[in-house]
Formats: sequence, C-alpha cells, structure tokens
Amino acid sequence: MTTPDTEFIKILGSSSEQQDQLSTRTPPKTLPEVLPILGLSDIVVFPGMIAPLLVETTESIRLIDDVVSGDRFLVLVLQKSPEIENPIPTDLYGVGCAARVLKMLKFPDNTVRVLIEGLRRVRIKEFSAQVPYLQAKIEILGDELDNSVELTAFTRNAERQFQEIIRLSPTLSEQVKIAALNTEDPSKLADLIAANLNLNLNERQALLETTSVKERLSKLLPLLNKEMEVLNLGTKIQSEVASSMSKSQREFFLREQIRAIQRELGEADPVSTEVNVFRELIDKNPLSPEAKLVAYKELDRLQQMPTAVPEFTITRNYLDWLTHLPWNKYTEDKIELEHASQLLDAEHYGLAKVKDRLLDFLAVIKLKKQLKGPILCLVGPPGVGKTSLGKSVAEALGRKFARISLGGMRDEAEIRGHRRTYVGAMPGRIIQTLRRTESANPVILLDEIDKIGADYKGDPASALLEVLDPAQNNSFSDHYLEVPFDLSRVLFITTANWLDPINAALRDRLEVIEIPSYTALEKLQIARRHLVPKQLEEHGMKKKLVKFPDSTLKRIIEEYTREAGVRQLEREIGSVTRKAVRRFFTAKNFNTPLTVEASKLSEFLGPPKFRPEAAERIKEIGIAVGLAWTPVGGEILFIEATRMRGKGGLILTGSLGDVMKESAQTALSYLKSQAVSLKLDVEDFDKWDIHVHVPAGATPKDGPSAGVTIFSALASLLTKRLVKSDLAMTGEISLRGRVLRVGGIKEKVLAAARSGMKQVILPKECDNDWLEVPEEIRHKLKVHFVQHVSELLPLALKPA
Repeated sequence: MTTPDTEFIKILGSSSEQQDQLSTRTPPKTLPEVLPILGLSDIVVFPGMIAPLLVETTESIRLIDDVVSGDRFLVLVLQKSPEIENPIPTDLYGVGCAARVLKMLKFPDNTVRVLIEGLRRVRIKEFSAQVPYLQAKIEILGDELDNSVELTAFTRNAERQFQEIIRLSPTLSEQVKIAALNTEDPSKLADLIAANLNLNLNERQALLETTSVKERLSKLLPLLNKEMEVLNLGTKIQSEVASSMSKSQREFFLREQIRAIQRELGEADPVSTEVNVFRELIDKNPLSPEAKLVAYKELDRLQQMPTAVPEFTITRNYLDWLTHLPWNKYTEDKIELEHASQLLDAEHYGLAKVKDRLLDFLAVIKLKKQLKGPILCLVGPPGVGKTSLGKSVAEALGRKFARISLGGMRDEAEIRGHRRTYVGAMPGRIIQTLRRTESANPVILLDEIDKIGADYKGDPASALLEVLDPAQNNSFSDHYLEVPFDLSRVLFITTANWLDPINAALRDRLEVIEIPSYTALEKLQIARRHLVPKQLEEHGMKKKLVKFPDSTLKRIIEEYTREAGVRQLEREIGSVTRKAVRRFFTAKNFNTPLTVEASKLSEFLGPPKFRPEAAERIKEIGIAVGLAWTPVGGEILFIEATRMRGKGGLILTGSLGDVMKESAQTALSYLKSQAVSLKLDVEDFDKWDIHVHVPAGATPKDGPSAGVTIFSALASLLTKRLVKSDLAMTGEISLRGRVLRVGGIKEKVLAAARSGMKQVILPKECDNDWLEVPEEIRHKLKVHFVQHVSELLPLALKPA
C-alpha cells in the first residue's frame, strides 16, 4: 500500500517546478509493454502531475528498488479498498497512470519516499506476474480531441472558473495559477484542474478513465461550480465572524439614527410606546406615594437608556412588577356567620372547638372590618384537614386563597426577594403571591411552617417575623421592590405538625389552634360523607354501582389504618375502588351494583395490617405499655426490662434521649429507695444488672413521660408480677415518687383507644386534659388518675 507524502517535497528541498505539481516535460510516446504495478491507497495520479509518495510494505519497496535500478518506469493504479496492504489484480481499477520515478530516499524506519511524475493514461490488458510484485501488460490510452467550438467553450469556461477558485482558495499557490494561464492544451488543462480540485477518489478515478477531453471537461464543470459555491460560502462566513463586533456597534448607531428620524417625523419608537404604557399604568393604578415616586424615576431612566444595555431589561422588569402589584386593590368581605358555619360543617366533620374558634375570628373581622389581629396557626398531625380549613376560611370570607409551602425553605430571599444587582432577581414569594391573586387582602396559607430550615443564605423564619407581625407588616419591604407594601390586610394562616421546631420569636406571634386526631367514629363519618364519594368520582364510578357498608369502613379503619388523620384511609378506599372497577370490566356487567362486604375485604386489600385489639398480649414479667406523643399523632410504646448476673449496673437501649435515660435512672433509684416497702431484697440490686429496652430501636425517643411506664416495668420485673395487658400509662415521676403532669394527653389517649386498650393511667394534674378527649373515647376507656407511684402499682400489676 502506498500513500501520498506531504512532507517529502520539504525533505528533498524541491524546486518550484515540483511544488507546482505539474511537469513541463514532454511525456514519452512509447513505453515498455510490461511494467510493474504499484497500488495507491488514497491518491489518483494524473499525467503531468508530480507527487510525493510514501512506500511502506516490503513488496512495494522491492518494486521501487527494481524500478530505480532500471528504466524508472512503473504504473500507478488506485486500489478499490484503501485498507489492503498487498493488493492482488482484483483489488485494483483497470485504468491507471504510467509514471517515472524522479527521486528516491530511504529512511531508518524501513520506509521509502519517492517523487514521481505522471506520464500517460494506460489500461491494464493482463497481469503477467504477481511475484515478487505485480507486473502487467499495458495499453497507452490517447486523448480524444476534436476542433469543435463546443470544446473551445468548455475549455475557456473551465479555465475562467478555475482561476476564480485559485483566487478564493487559500490552499492553491500562485504557481498553479501561472501554470493554468500558460496551459493551452485542453487535455493538460483538464488534468491540471482534476489534480488540484478538491474531489473525492471516485470522482478523480472517473476523470482519469475518461479519454475524451470534451467529456472530461463537461464532467469537471459541475464540480467546479460546486467548489466555487463552497468557497464563496466559506468566505462569507469568515467575513461575518470577523465583523461580529463591529456589527453590534453599527446596530447601535443605526437604532439611534432611526429613533432620531422617528422623532423628526413625529412617529413613536417601540421604547417610547412602552414608556407611555408604563406611564399610563402608574397614573391609573393607586400606587403608594413612595412607589409612585420610584416608578417615575425609573421610568425616566428607562426612556434615556439604549435598549442594547442590559440595565434596560432589568429596569423594564422592575417597572412591570411595580405597576402590576395590587396596590390598594381589595376584595370586599362577604361574611355571613351562618353561611360560614354551614360551610365548615359541610366540608369538615367534627373539630367542633376548632370551628368555634374560627367562627369567633370571622365574627370579629365582620365587626371591625380591618382586623390587625393575631396570626392563626393550625397545629395537628398530618391528614387532619389543616390546609382545607384554610381554604374554607377564605371561601367563608369571600377572599382569594393562595398557598405557600415553606417545607425545606432555607433561603431568606424566598421571603424577602433578591436585590436587583443579582442576575435573574425576583421578588419574594409573598409579593409574587399577591401579584398572582391580584388582591391586597387574600388569605395566604403558610404551609409546614415548622419545617423551615436555615443555612448560610439566611434564616427564612427570621424574615417571617416582619411578615407575620401585625405591628410591622403594614410597611413590609421586599429587597427587590425596595418600597414599602402594606400586608396588614392580608389574612395569614399557618400550619404545623408540632410547635417545638418553630423559632421562639415567631411562635410568640402566632395564636395556636390545635387540631386533634380523629376518632374512629369521626373517621367513619368522614369516609362516608367525603372520602368514598370523592374516590368514586375520581375513578369514574357512579355512587350506586359501588357500596361501602359501615361495617366495611369500620374494618378498614381498625385493621388497615393506624393514623391520626385520614390520608391512609383515603388511599385504602381508593385501592378498593380500583379493584371494583377491574371486577366490573372482568364481568362485563356495569348494571349490577357491587357491595364491598366486610368479610370479603381481604380480597380487595389483602390480609389485615393491624389487629384491632392490643398489639401484644403481656405474658411475661418486665413489660409495660406506655403512651407517647409524635408529630404525626399518639403512639403506644412497649417498654421491656430484664436482668442478668452482674454488679448492679443499668443498661438502656432503643435510641433513647438523655431525658428518657434520666427517667429510667430516676425510676430505678426510687425502686431501690422503696425496696423494703415493696418487699424487695436490697442485696439483690448489687448482684444483678438491669437492662431496659424500648423496641423500634431505629426510632429516636425522648421525653420524661415514660417515667411511670419504666417504673411499672421494673417493678414487674423485680416483684415478678405481670402488668395488665389492657392498660396503658403516661406520666413523669420524681425521686420522691410523685407523678407529674405531661403533655399530649389527648393524642395519647386516642392512640390507646386505637390500639384496643381498655384502661389508662394519667397524672392527677391532667384531669382537665381528660375533658378535652372526645366523649365517645371517654366512654370507651376507664381512666385512673394517680398522684403518687404508691397508687400506681396496685392499678398496674396483677395480683401475685
């Protein structure tokens, strides 16, 4: 395989004749009948062409050695495939170019570089030898010339176009142009053009095989036209790139000239039109005095500013925000307390105290009109209807409603906005919401206020202090607007799952309304009135086609859900509805109603997930059931105690917090102090290690309310008496044995009822909290109030 060598001319220090790649020598009229054949991989040599070649294979190097030592003649033929190193006759085209080796150089890397001169077109008649290299009998192909006017026209057209290509192409030298000007023979001109034009190998080989000069020139003309178009396009692209900077400057001056001409003609340019629109908006909208002053100032700057300047867009966007905010644009309140009460009852079952507080709030608004009162904070477990209550308040007031989710918010700019110096700056979420609602007194629900974060970008909770303070929010300043905006007429309602994570200063501005967990009866009514119709509608089913008896709903509530709210209950009802839809399609009958029987509920939802009775029957000593409060509602908690031989140590496991560990130590210390009265062997404490464990070890637990439960578990262990299985308890104990008040009683008692407990032990100081528990739960559970642990053990432990 032989390839062209672009560095060879430099190595030989070639003359201008060689660099022209066109020989001025007269080719010989006769050639030997048999000549060596050298295959070329990616070059086609034409008569009169001088080209450097790189020879790498052993077979080809031997061929060159024999040619140089002889008459220096050989035939150069293009290979059909460039990857073949040692071609055979079938790998070569049938027409090539007889050539003469002008110079040869050998290099240390076992390669040979030669400079060849194309002589005559030849056709291979037959191959006479293949070893040690290819040799063949050849036939010289003469040029077919005629003296027609058409040939003359082809020649002149080709010469003119080639001269233009030489002018446009940076790769063709001036010597090629001189050679073209001095070539009068049409055949030589055609070969010169074919040798220097940017063509692929197939096109070059086709031109080499064409003996008719007129036909050769006719094939070249469309190729010349194509090359000229490519060069013209490249020149145009290059000039456009070179003038890109000056183009923007020209556009600036042209725009200025256009604006000057339009002013002379009395015509308005687009910028002037936009300025006039903003001026009308400023005059029309009731902006505050400070906002109007700033708006006119920015409008004057915009009018004098070129549109190409980035500041133009920033100022325009600022004016757009300033003029489209609802300055002094209020929705008239339409408060009818009876209608509001009916609306709350229709959309929310139960929650009587919550509704009473909301109705009180609405009554004051109706009386005073402009209430700068407290900010309501609805606190309760997930799924109890906090967000929907906010929507109901907005509907009762006749105001527009918007919700802003604060969960995971860490950037203060989300509340106050970004300053205009930043790219892509925007107002904060409060101002954006006001523009979206087109009202200055909407009801804005700030959802999940307990889940606000804080990092290096600032503390959003601190930014909310101004927003939620009735004494300050009448002049709220957003960083983007930088003018005061009155938020005092906005009704803010916040929601949270629990209050502890909320910033203390922010919590001080909130009036908390606690929303309790739903009882089983309340869940049944909510499912019947709201959840079942909603799921049937969402799944495209008519109410008469799928029926949910109360027994079925009760079983779903007791055996398939265990939650404070109703979200999981809604999901389970949705699952049953989907199964029902599938059964209708399977049976191909949409006329017979389907009743979801409680006994067949497992066919729809699988086996029950929870047992309706106590989650675990206590059959061993050292186990007691406690009650815990979590942000998602109350839970029952099993506390286990055991002992093993040791030195009187106390082991605590189950991801317990410091406060809970101290409660366990307090309970054990009091037991030791009362060992005599409890008939316990004091010396046993030094011989045994006691281990207290709270299951669900992956869940962190803390707080003092497990004190009485830990005490009961330890007393059960040491007295060898079982704790009652249907009894749950909560309360903090002191070293003197007093049972102290704890919080979350309502949620804890509801959790005990959900878990099938029959009795609860509560601190005496929590007797008022017991009255907050729904009446149906109070009838369901037996309560024992205790002031001292001495009252606890007879109630908690079974007789020996």
